[in-house]
Amino acid sequence: MLATLCLPCLLCSLMFRTTSAALSDPGRKRSHNEDAFFADDSLGFYVVADGVGGHAKGEVASQEAAEQLQLWVLRSQQELQALFTDVEAGDPEARWEIRRLLESGVQSACYMIFGMAELDPEKRGMSTTISALLIGPRSCYAAHVGDSRVYRLRNGEVLQVTEDHTLINYKLKHGLITPEEAETAKGKNVITRAVGHKDHVQIDTVDLDVQSGDRFLLCSDGLHGYFHDDSEVADLLSEGDLGTGVYAAISLANNRGGKDNITAVAVEVS
Repeated sequence: MLATLCLPCLLCSLMFRTTSAALSDPGRKRSHNEDAFFADDSLGFYVVADGVGGHAKGEVASQEAAEQLQLWVLRSQQELQALFTDVEAGDPEARWEIRRLLESGVQSACYMIFGMAELDPEKRGMSTTISALLIGPRSCYAAHVGDSRVYRLRNGEVLQVTEDHTLINYKLKHGLITPEEAETAKGKNVITRAVGHKDHVQIDTVDLDVQSGDRFLLCSDGLHGYFHDDSEVADLLSEGDLGTGVYAAISLANNRGGKDNITAVAVEVS
């Protein structure tokens, strides 16, 4: 289902508006979709989750994670508004506190998913990746586990905000393989962290400055796994209409094989 929203962000109405479009597709090879997403311009909050587990109900894990994070941010609106005000005032601790709040939300989702799996043998082993983006007045915040990604496009330059938690990326970082070897290495989809696999997970968080005109792409590996390079991210995000961009993203992945579920959430700050 395509979701296109354009509402004043409650947390940054004095500074920016956010507009988003989102689309998820099962791809050409899979019978059901284990991806989930959340996009709410009134909160300035966006999530992509890619369920892991197949018959172990990966789709339950991804949907639960997205919903738990949504509720966490909704419950934290008052605290977030105060923290965004502190960021504007130059408080050096405020950005860290926002990152900590998002991290706590992901940990809460992790504990919930693990608990559900412990209670139901059919769900045993289910887990999910998560990439979440919260946009505030002059800054944005990402929380990340697994191999879904967040990209930013600014003035034609693409920045990959998140870092893949995969076995291949681990080997690259530690010099165990070369970039050339990584291109043909097996196990590209083996992730080293997932939400719900255990009752606790290590979470990456990051904060960045935000400018009017910035565009962001949150996506599952069913999309970014088909990118040849970052220029293709720029091509998708540079389309005038966000809805056109996410349709083009899904088409790109399907035209190149569509071996996995595909989810894209595009966001513009104005």
